[in-house]
Amino acid sequence: MSMGAYDEEEHERRERKNSEVDLSEDDDRTNYQGKVEYDSGESAEQLLDQFKEMKS
Repeated sequence: MSMGAYDEEEHERRERKNSEVDLSEDDDRTNYQGKVEYDSGESAEQLLDQFKEMKS
């Protein structure tokens, strides 16, 4: 079988595996509160100049 060829058995195996996922009750999501700030310290013009230098 070549690379990228359709493998029906593998597809069916994965479908069975995915359908058997068991989510227990203790799998509650954790809520996080807060904020994220990011400052690169450079202006948009400086970043564009840096990008142009990298391209050339």
